[in-house]
This record gives sequence, C-alpha cells and structure tokens, in this order.
Amino acid sequence: MSKQPRHQEIFSELKAEILAGTYDSSKRLPSEAQLVARFGVSRPTVARALQELKLSGMLERRAGSGTYLKKNAELPARTKQIGLIVPGLGKIEIFDVICGELASLARVHDLGMHWGGSTHPRVDSSMSVAEAEGLCEYYIEKGVSGVFFAPFEHTTDNEAANRRITERLSHSGIPVVLIDRDLCVFPQRSTYDLVGMDNFAAGYLLAEHLIKLGVRRIEFVSRPLSATTVDARKAGAISAMMAHRVAISKEFHQQGNCMDVDFVRKLTDGKRLDAVICANDHTAAQLLQTLARLNIDTPRDLRVVGFDDVRFATLLHVPLTTIQQPCRNIALTAFNAMRERLTDPTFPARSLLVTPSLIVRESCGAYLVGASRTE
Repeated sequence: MSKQPRHQEIFSELKAEILAGTYDSSKRLPSEAQLVARFGVSRPTVARALQELKLSGMLERRAGSGTYLKKNAELPARTKQIGLIVPGLGKIEIFDVICGELASLARVHDLGMHWGGSTHPRVDSSMSVAEAEGLCEYYIEKGVSGVFFAPFEHTTDNEAANRRITERLSHSGIPVVLIDRDLCVFPQRSTYDLVGMDNFAAGYLLAEHLIKLGVRRIEFVSRPLSATTVDARKAGAISAMMAHRVAISKEFHQQGNCMDVDFVRKLTDGKRLDAVICANDHTAAQLLQTLARLNIDTPRDLRVVGFDDVRFATLLHVPLTTIQQPCRNIALTAFNAMRERLTDPTFPARSLLVTPSLIVRESCGAYLVGASRTE
C-alpha cells in the first residue's frame, strides 16, 4: 500500500479533530507556524492541508484573526472516535510502534484516533495517574466509541488506579481493549479484552534457549511493581526449567535497580551464576552496564538476555539476545478486537495473544568458542 502524501495525512488528522468536536466557530485552529512545529513539515505542506479543508467547506479565514471552523458548515456525518490511554507512550518503544499502527489503521477505516486532548502524544514526561483519570473523563465527555488502555506499572497503587479508569469507562458504556498487559496479577484475568504477546511462551522460549546452551544456574531480575507481563515471563521461564529438570533456587527472582552496583554485586557474588533473564531490554541494558563496571565479562562470565527487541538492543557493547515483541501484529489484533467489540458488546472477554520470536545475539553466549562452560 502506498503511503499517503504528508499534506493528506495532516488533512485527515485535522478533519478527525473537527468531526470529534475539538473546534467550533468560536475556537481558532492552530496557526500555520504551530502546525508546522506539531507535524514537523514545511509551511507549504501545512498550507495545502488547510486549503483542502477550506475547499471542503469546513474552514474560513478571518483577516487579522486566524482560521476557524466555518459557521453553519455542513460537515460529514460524525466519525466514530477511539481514544488511547497509554502511560508509557513516548517513553516505551513498543507502545510508540503499537499506537502508531493503531492510528494508521484508524485512518484507513475512517475512524478518528485521540492521543489525549489532541491527536499527538506527550513525549516530555510520563503520564501520571491523575492525568490518565482526567483523560478518561475527557473521553467520556467527548463520547468516544472505545478506548485502548495500557495499564499502569511501577506505581504503588497500580491495581486500584487501573480499576478506577476501566470501571469509569465501562459504567459510561465505553468498551475497553487492554494493550500488552492485564489489570490483575498473573494468572488472573479481568473482564476486558486483552491483546499482547504470549509472555508465558516468551519466558519459556528464552529459558529453554539458555538451557540448550548448557546453562544450569539461572536467575530472573525485574524492577519492583512491574507489569503483570513480567510475572507471566517469569512463570514461563520456571516452566521451562522444570521441564528440563533444571534446579530453581530460592533466590530465582530478584527485584531491584540494575544500575545499583551494590544490588548487582549481591546478585553475582559467590553464586557461580550462569545467566540472568531480565524482565525487559531496558533492565538488561542497565545490567550490562553495571557488570562492565564490575569487570564481569558478558557472556563469558555471565550471560544476559531480555525481552522486547528495542532498537538499542543491537547497539549495546554486547548485542542483546532477546524476545521480539510482534508490535504490528499486536496493533492489528487489537484494532480488530475493538471493531468486533463495537459491533457486538456482548462478546465474552478474550485473551488474544500473539506468538513471540527469539532473536539470538552475542549476550547469551551462543557464539562463544566451545559455548558450554565448565560446570
């Protein structure tokens, strides 16, 4: 499929905002300069998009004042609007890819996509619980047709905050499709559709790969208050170890900050540890950095693996073996789940899990000369 010209994309996004009621005849649209900064394009490109909106009968130019929605404009039938509440957007790479794909799918199917109060995500700071709850109320006021929600992690009131948001939307008759993670502690399930990677299978796949390389002493590392996906990954790794009769130590799951030298020293000292499975690539990258400071060689002294296959995974001083997140397939599955939910709200809650893929690089020791080490 050929990509839309940039001015046409801008036209479509502004049109979606107009149909969603973001502007009226008394509220000025952003200036050309503001739109240039927002979309990262030239002024002629913005001017062409605005001109097409004017020719379609939506806008009027008021001398010395700016551009406004035309009074008594005969607008097309209101487009259905879908909202996003994704706290990690702009900070977590997989969410940027997933949400970008969702926005593209929405345009193709003539649906409006709200990233918040506008159609673009904030990238300057992480979304707070209070901001997410405010966004929830905004969507209810705007009457959106459905919301994609990636529940909070790394906050002390994760579960309570996530339930407040989803219940508020549900009580307002707005369907919710969860992205990547559930509200509940694994293996419990909420009453909402969940679309993400099969994290249990991913954990099993990664641990089994290490075991086939001769690894026997494995630990799992995560940050405190991590998402429910981490518990699924850990459970999958434990299942693989049990299936291959590999001992699981009492200290198998360690929680802490991998940039903390004392934490990493405690993790490695005196254990004859073979490998560490990190909850995600970010944690793995931090661990690799701290191991280097402690003069612990990866992978000869300690093998390290992660999950997600983010862009920097190949750029680390030891390229990272990891599980690839099937982001585009997650987006397509989630979008189809939302369309089905809008068509028939009586569907039972579903878990739609996409198959993960193992990406083998140097950090797991697969390419060591005589890969297995002395027990």
